[in-house]
Amino acid sequence: MNLPLIPPMLATPGTLPSAAQDARWAYETKQDGQRVVVYLTGDGGFVLRARSGEEVTAAYPELRPLGGALGSTPAVLDGEVMALDERGRADFQLLQSRMGLAHAPARAARRAAQAPVHLVLFDVMHLAGRPLVRLPYAERRERLEGLGLDGPHWSTPAALVGHGEEALRATREHGLEGLVCKRLDSVYEPGVRSRAWIKIRNMHSEDVVVGGWLPGKGRLTGLPGALLVGQRAGGRLRYVGGVGTGWSRRERDELAGLLAAAATDVCPFDPVPAAPGARWVVPQLVGEVRFSTRTRAGMLRQPSWLRLRPDLTPEESSADLPDPPP
Repeated sequence: MNLPLIPPMLATPGTLPSAAQDARWAYETKQDGQRVVVYLTGDGGFVLRARSGEEVTAAYPELRPLGGALGSTPAVLDGEVMALDERGRADFQLLQSRMGLAHAPARAARRAAQAPVHLVLFDVMHLAGRPLVRLPYAERRERLEGLGLDGPHWSTPAALVGHGEEALRATREHGLEGLVCKRLDSVYEPGVRSRAWIKIRNMHSEDVVVGGWLPGKGRLTGLPGALLVGQRAGGRLRYVGGVGTGWSRRERDELAGLLAAAATDVCPFDPVPAAPGARWVVPQLVGEVRFSTRTRAGMLRQPSWLRLRPDLTPEESSADLPDPPP
């Protein structure tokens, strides 16, 4: 392949640009999938590489026809592979059943028939033998949209210039992961986490009950490394995940004392989660956590601790959770 290997440019977590700067930025929906760089060789060849640089082409056979979409024009494109649920929303848990199949093409083909993916394209870094990384984002987007890359398993959604507050509000109203803000004059910085791209993740917060903890290691020896938390559903305390971030050292010390006082040999979760080395506690501590979304099984994704809620009882941490697998 005579195309340059280009690691993807990365966004920095942040907030919306100011109103005075709004017109200088474009806004794209933040996708919940696997970031990929797409190589179209111009002779029908098609290669996908993950953010790590690993080739993952074989994991997504339904995307191979994209190799001929530009005819003899070679290109390097940036995008995200997603698996969509029945409502047409990205479902990362569904995608996980596809991500590990790069070296199992037969299984990948079977999974493609059951859970096909969709590739969203949002940048072009090399086209027709010419590098485009030094061009401003606005010009690269114009080149990308001019390619007309919309097919059965791929698309090029439009970016919105200006109106950042409206764009962010729309992602929240539609339950989407968030927004990526891209400065119109920004060049493409391969492999760099740049302030010219800002990602804003829509987060949710809910109350949970602490039912156990995992001991920390290294400088956290003797302290909780993660809390095991649950929510009430169907008269039981259902495990919804482990929370390992969000505390100061003082808060972690305080929690250690509270957990020691509530120690028990009985797991309060029903069913009992697979958590080797867990220490169980009487489920009396209520806390508030922040998270990005839930899996289909009701587990919290990317949870972080916000605060203890001594004003709440464990019975108030109820949630509408799906039935556990038999």
